[in-house]
Amino acid sequence: MLDTPQAVLDALRENDGRPHGLHRTVTAEELAAAAEAFDDPALLVTALLELMAAYEFTGEHRKSPVVFARLLKLHETSPDAFSEWEAHQVDWRFKWVTTSLLQVPDMPLTTVHGWIDRMRERYEDAGHGLQPVAAMRYHLARHTGTGIPDAYDLWATRTRTRLSDCEACETRHHALHQVSAGDDAGALDTWRPVLDGAVSCSDEPQMTQAHALLPLLRLGRADEARSHHLTGYRQVRGRTGMQEEVGLHLEFCALSRNAARGVEILAENRPLFEATGAPLARLGFLTGTEVLLALLVEEGHTDAPVGGPPGRNWTAGELLAEVRGEADRLAAAFDTRNGTTAVGDARRLRLDRRPLLDEPLPLGLRTALTGPAAVPAPAPAASPAREIPEDFTELVREARRMAAVGHPGDTPLWDRVAELAEAEGYAHDTALGPEARLRAEFAEQRAHALYAEDRDRAARTAMEETAGLYEAAGMAWHALVARTRALSWDVVITDGEDSNAARSAGPALWEALDAFHREAEQLLEKRVAAHDETGAEPGLLPATGPAPGSATAEKYLTVLHCRVFAAYHVALAGAPEIPAPDRERFETLRATLDSEAGRLGVPHQRGAARMFAGDVAARLGDHAVAETELRAALEEIEASGRPWRGTRVRALLAQVLLCLDKPEEAAGQLHQALAEAVRYEDTLFPMAPTYLLLGHAGTHTGDLTGAVRHFSEAATRFDREGEPNDAADARLQLADLLARTGREADAVAVLESVVGDDSAAALDERLLAQTRLTLARGLRGLGEHLPAAEEFLRLADTVAGWEDGAQTLTLVAAEAATSLALADRWEAARTAYDRAFAAHAEAPNPPMLLETACEFARLTMDAHGAEAAEEALRRLADADALYAAVPEDDEEFVHWFARGSIHYRRARVLAQADRFAEALPEAEAAVAAFADGGTDGEERRAEAVRIAALIESHGLGRTQAAVARLDEAAARCERAGLSEAVQILISVREDLAAGAGG
Repeated sequence: MLDTPQAVLDALRENDGRPHGLHRTVTAEELAAAAEAFDDPALLVTALLELMAAYEFTGEHRKSPVVFARLLKLHETSPDAFSEWEAHQVDWRFKWVTTSLLQVPDMPLTTVHGWIDRMRERYEDAGHGLQPVAAMRYHLARHTGTGIPDAYDLWATRTRTRLSDCEACETRHHALHQVSAGDDAGALDTWRPVLDGAVSCSDEPQMTQAHALLPLLRLGRADEARSHHLTGYRQVRGRTGMQEEVGLHLEFCALSRNAARGVEILAENRPLFEATGAPLARLGFLTGTEVLLALLVEEGHTDAPVGGPPGRNWTAGELLAEVRGEADRLAAAFDTRNGTTAVGDARRLRLDRRPLLDEPLPLGLRTALTGPAAVPAPAPAASPAREIPEDFTELVREARRMAAVGHPGDTPLWDRVAELAEAEGYAHDTALGPEARLRAEFAEQRAHALYAEDRDRAARTAMEETAGLYEAAGMAWHALVARTRALSWDVVITDGEDSNAARSAGPALWEALDAFHREAEQLLEKRVAAHDETGAEPGLLPATGPAPGSATAEKYLTVLHCRVFAAYHVALAGAPEIPAPDRERFETLRATLDSEAGRLGVPHQRGAARMFAGDVAARLGDHAVAETELRAALEEIEASGRPWRGTRVRALLAQVLLCLDKPEEAAGQLHQALAEAVRYEDTLFPMAPTYLLLGHAGTHTGDLTGAVRHFSEAATRFDREGEPNDAADARLQLADLLARTGREADAVAVLESVVGDDSAAALDERLLAQTRLTLARGLRGLGEHLPAAEEFLRLADTVAGWEDGAQTLTLVAAEAATSLALADRWEAARTAYDRAFAAHAEAPNPPMLLETACEFARLTMDAHGAEAAEEALRRLADADALYAAVPEDDEEFVHWFARGSIHYRRARVLAQADRFAEALPEAEAAVAAFADGGTDGEERRAEAVRIAALIESHGLGRTQAAVARLDEAAARCERAGLSEAVQILISVREDLAAGAGG
């Protein structure tokens, strides 16, 4: 009850905690009305401020100025009713009024100018800086298209004040000014703090993400565009205060050739068509919608169903005409009010844009549109462009600088260096050091690339070649690191004949690694002595060294790192029961790396030591310890100033968080890992597995649409990386998710793409078999019984050749028999049925075959009627034999269910054959069997009672007895809380009683 000021105040506080939306806005209106009932100006001020905020953030810009006018009047008449914060809000919200008035085309510009003048007077009187006033004049100029350069200069050159818009929002407008001037690259540089998350607010980064989509696409930065679409759209979806941003996402879908995704967004945002409180934002939404719909119609999807204003169904062509008409009227109204063509020109510019990509940018979701034109399949996205120095010497030095800090973006630079160095006429410049060094660097790059491709033996050979070249160049540290790394890779060699991961990890390996460590210590001592002679602080070395090729702390620690790497792999080879010597060696070497990295001030190597510990803990199932270690690793990496080293740690931490049932946080870590891998051009980062993990995270958080996108993205990336088995597995998981969320047809389409061409033959046989099984069941679920049966039969032929395939063959042949029967292919169905029983004789599967026998009896009667009763009863005799062969003490077999199912089906077969006297005892036997199941069998018992009653009444003419039977069963179900069963039984009882009475 809002019968006291305190009650209203409490309700206002409660409402303030709600997310902005219709419920909060309506409540705010009710509370403002309630506050007026009391002679309490302070309460009314609080209520009006809450109401104005609700209007502002839900796009009700028509109403906001009216509320503000009431606040100003209260401030004049009752200034003491305003707290210090509330008084500040009055000054702050002058800006809201200006932008709200611009949103409404029937509000004269003189009124807008008047409000800005009043704002200036108030700010001057209060001694506030006038930068916010200049900002409002710039927004007005940009809206009308008049005086923009001067207005921008007056705003941009003034110092920010405490009443200026937040840094994130001002950054957005500065960048938009650059976009309008054609400077996409400059705008994205300006936006970087917002897009990177360095600055944010309640509206950011999602508003900037929407505006940045097309500039990113125009600059070829498709991965970033995809990321900002996927993350940004989630924040604006369905929000009436973000109509314009939803429109920008729709436009992006059209121009990235993802019209199907755009149609999905339209369907998710149908309520926005009813949001009319912010006409300018609405125009932005309608224009984005028009861009999408025009493309659909152009590509032949005029009749495709799309989501439009609620209340009727829409096709793309119909909605396009509706949207175009309203948007044209709105644009004309703004241009008439403004006396310019700026709004109409901006709209026409958007409508004239053409798709920016030749192929669709893969977003992850497969959606098929109806219509004569096919929607193209997703294509791989372009990699972000990087400016590569043209001068060879500068190019090499930049590549070396990036390599020295482990920046993954050095790869394209080295590729270019190698290309130029191998070109005809190349002459080595000794200013770059010995040519042997450059050749060593090429060999090192090749070794790492081979290692990333799991070509372990070739990688080691290339790294040994690297060591020799560094020796020839006189670079002892580099040579030592290369030798140590090559030796450490011995423990992971899995190609060729040596398939034992720990085969090379004998005493000789550890002795050699220890020798390399001693050599590194000696080199380090010499380097420290050299520093002492120059007066440098003893014992501390710069992480990147004072000059190219010098002995450094980094090199020393890399030797230690390689020793830990070898011990780590040997330890994991023994998991989950790691032998004590292996565990002790790993812990000792890891601790040494940790302490030495701390002593020498190299945090990222301390992070590596913590990551090793976290990974081992995770693999041993100690996820709490793993989380602690991996978080500590990230802190060390962040302290190192080398964030690119954290991507894999984040991905590993995300796996641990999923195991700890923290999927939301896991998803956040994965998104950040992906964003940083793209940002730092880490071409070796495992993008596909990371997207696969994101799919799992989405299934746990309930973000099923997102999970579908991520599984699809993972599959696409696995395809691109030449990993067909991983791609097929990702699609299998995607199909499972689609089916579980009611999108069986989409699931079938995904699976058909896996098995539908010759490339399926290259897949792992077991994986392909599982895919076919899932596809066959999906086809059957869609009622496509013959294609389902064909898949089952193909699968049966496959598993028949497996040494351990008999039990699987039983299952597959049984399902094939059922599908063939459903497809009315009875001869083939009977053959498959016999094949299932033959396989069962070799590898028994009683529950599967028993269910098949009962189902086959049902289908036989449905297809052939009473004349097929004897065949159906033979199938049930098969079921009896299966049941009789199961030992009574087999606890895995559900005896009551099997027995009841056989009796129930026999009762129905006999009843269909008009053999009612035989049918009733079978029905009663089913009732008794299901009763043995206790609560688990109660619903099935009720169904058996229903059949018994119908047989007794219609077949034997004993309606009163049947009614009594139903009454007893209904009462029993009532006690068990089975309301639906009660309703069914009572309905049958009433029908029988009515028939008897008639």
